Amino acid sequence: MSTLKISNTDGIATVVINNPPVNILTIDLINELNQFILSLKDDRDTKAVVFRSFHKAFFIAHLDLNVINGTPGGQAASIEFSHMIENIKAMKQVSIAVVDGVARGGGNEFVMACDLAYGTENAAFAQPELYINIPTGGQGAVQFARRLGKGKALQALLTGMDFTAQQAEALSIITQFVPKAEIEAFLAQVLSIIAKWEIRDIEMYKEIIATSIKDEAAGSELELRYFLERAKEEKTQTIIAAFLKHGGQTEREAKDMQGIFADTAAELTK
Repeated sequence: MSTLKISNTDGIATVVINNPPVNILTIDLINELNQFILSLKDDRDTKAVVFRSFHKAFFIAHLDLNVINGTPGGQAASIEFSHMIENIKAMKQVSIAVVDGVARGGGNEFVMACDLAYGTENAAFAQPELYINIPTGGQGAVQFARRLGKGKALQALLTGMDFTAQQAEALSIITQFVPKAEIEAFLAQVLSIIAKWEIRDIEMYKEIIATSIKDEAAGSELELRYFLERAKEEKTQTIIAAFLKHGGQTEREAKDMQGIFADTAAELTK
């Protein structure tokens, strides 16, 4: 691949986007992202995919303006961009955007398609499409409506204003603001936990959350079904026995819950 540098260590894939000069979402980048994302469809070993940028100032600038032209080729490229957004959302793995630069238009839509998104003090997020006479094309308006509510979404879309990472966190555009000086340690901690789970654990919670957002009652029913199914598993009973052995349901839980989890894990790996 010419626009992506991909590595995979201990179940965590890292994708560094490098499409000079400013990480524009060209058709080549879109195709390579789609190719990589779809290659993970049957991958049970990769637990998370971290998207980062090689560029110092940009995460992803926006969709290539050269494809917004009404021609069959341009329309096809725009549809592939839409497919890319859907493909990210459909991943069984946890998708994570680490944003240390500008993400506007399609770049911001890419960020919002990811399950988790972290932004530093260098990040900026916006949907300024109206300035070139088009609406958002990668679910930007849809996501703003769902996350910001009517008034704030309308204001953001009509002004095209930039949001800092702190503002984006407050509006649920991203998951969390993390200072650049702390991002590597923070990310390592989050990924060390995610990497411990089975891919089915990630799929389970993603399904429950997605269902619950659409229909609370359906989400509750699905959650209970998973709970009852997992309760019958031998693995569950083995873990519970070890947890109780190491102080579960005792006063140790008040101050050392993580210690109990650690001792339980150690017991199970003997």
